[in-house]
Amino acid sequence: MLRSILVGLFLSAMALQAQAQSLYMPRDIQKAFKQGTRSPDGRPGPKYWQNRARYTITVRATPPSRNIQGSEKITYINNSPDTLRRIVIKLIQNIHKPGATRLGDASAGYLTEGLTVDTFMVAGQKLPFPNEQGRATWKMIQLPKPLLPHDSVQMSFAWHFPVSTESGREGMLEKTTYYLAYFYPRVAVYDDYNGWDRLDFTDAQEFYNDFNDYTLHVKVPKNFLVWATGTLQNPKEVLQPEYAQRLEKSMTSDETVHIVTKEDLAKKRVTTQRKQNTWTWKANDISDVALALSDQYIWDGASVVVDEATQRRASMQAAYQDKTADFRQSVQNGRYALSWFSKNLPGVPYPFPKMTAVQGFADMEYPMMVNDSPQEDPKFAQFVQDHEIAHTWFPFYMGINESRYAFMDEGWATTFELWIGRTEKTPAEADSLYKMFRVKNWINNPSTSQDLPIITPSNELTGGYGNNSYGKASLSYLALHDLLGEQLFTKALHAYMDRWHGKHPIPWDYFNSFNDAAGQNLNWFFQNWFFTNNYIDLAIDQVATAQGSSTITLKNIGGFAVPVDVQVQYTDGTRETLHQTPLIWRANPQQATVTIPSVKTIQSVKLDGGIFMDADEANNKWPAK
Repeated sequence: MLRSILVGLFLSAMALQAQAQSLYMPRDIQKAFKQGTRSPDGRPGPKYWQNRARYTITVRATPPSRNIQGSEKITYINNSPDTLRRIVIKLIQNIHKPGATRLGDASAGYLTEGLTVDTFMVAGQKLPFPNEQGRATWKMIQLPKPLLPHDSVQMSFAWHFPVSTESGREGMLEKTTYYLAYFYPRVAVYDDYNGWDRLDFTDAQEFYNDFNDYTLHVKVPKNFLVWATGTLQNPKEVLQPEYAQRLEKSMTSDETVHIVTKEDLAKKRVTTQRKQNTWTWKANDISDVALALSDQYIWDGASVVVDEATQRRASMQAAYQDKTADFRQSVQNGRYALSWFSKNLPGVPYPFPKMTAVQGFADMEYPMMVNDSPQEDPKFAQFVQDHEIAHTWFPFYMGINESRYAFMDEGWATTFELWIGRTEKTPAEADSLYKMFRVKNWINNPSTSQDLPIITPSNELTGGYGNNSYGKASLSYLALHDLLGEQLFTKALHAYMDRWHGKHPIPWDYFNSFNDAAGQNLNWFFQNWFFTNNYIDLAIDQVATAQGSSTITLKNIGGFAVPVDVQVQYTDGTRETLHQTPLIWRANPQQATVTIPSVKTIQSVKLDGGIFMDADEANNKWPAK
């Protein structure tokens, strides 16, 4: 009987322990796992699906006229098991409309009448489009015929909008230079846990798109150059032979090729001298397209090997004003970034054929494109460009729902930005920059909003959005790297990326995949970092010496499981640094001990968290001053 009781108590204890290590999961996410679209081992479930589409888009621009005209054909494929009677169309350009939901003020230069759909057809049937009804940045459309599982529907649009004169993520860069992003109507994501994505684009939430195939035609007057997502299909049709040859040369050159210079632009003979040229681009299995056009920007290019196994090269290009000094290094900085990210961390070869850096205002990423502002400090310019290029892997290779879980891509880009920065500058310089821009504003701000759990959906955040998405999330990945070590961390990261690239992972897929690939139950760590209101504040509680060893007791006041260096100075003048990984907080997240098997007498102890900045450093020394 006693044995049965003990066994029962043991099993109950084990069950409680397992329960304590399980992670909170919202009910809609639970449903996805029960339906078999997501798997507890971190892989896509046996019933995983996602929808996709084929887009053919034509855009017409005639600067200095701000009027942009477009048309498109969409073939939308329903791979879901559901019959879709309605469809959601995203109209992100309508963020410029007066009355649209925004998180900040809008100036007169930002506001426009938004995008107007002139004609709309479904399966050859012309339908009215609710331009002035419903939400500004998305519309729910009743289909004339239900879209059955594994069937497709064809839609077509004709539309127009005025470019905003205040450039941010997109808009007018100068009088005849435009950056066009979010410029076309597109089908929203329909997924396995949320259904239709009906979040407003509030000018803070960013990408959540399906992986589609795009053909993009850009019609512009002669002497205008165009840069866009994808591969240019007709360089010899739109460029004079000399410039088409320079572009081709740049595709295999390590050295920067000046494809179009200021002097070339002045001659007005760079492009084919038809009244209008049509630049055609193609990109498959990609989540979005963006473009820039100008008759004022010069054009540089080179390339770099991004896959050692196949010797595949990627093109790195830059479009900018001739007077902009920092952009003259953009191509070589970009070559270094593409190579380093491909070969180190994340360590997945750059998945696209090209990257173009455009001088703009937003410091914003798009597939194969970055829209970056000029910087006086060339090192800071490289820092910014590195971050935007790092987004290639998150969210454009991994189809992150950034609208809800921005930490799943901004946190990774911030982490990669630090790691590559340590090779471009001294590690101390890179760490200092990271602390200044990614940690300091959070750790020194005790506001309630700044300590909300990282798992809080991004669309529900205002004040804490930036710190949750960038600094805190990045610190969690860095802490996990410290916990697992370089080799195991990289193995787990690659497993996660291999399983979910080209798909739509959510946080629980990340947690489960790392658990499975690392061969460890890391839920204690994920619970600590993602589901609590913790912050960073360690303290030395006491130092005791007995029987040939010393024990240093640490208190975790803030709660986060962070690594720390315990720096010990002895009375004989010697010093010792004992690095502690986050593992010391697994058994007891509030307190840990560090034992030193030494007969030396300790004179002082100091805690140094490095980039894991401490909210109160006054209690990080012993004896306390």
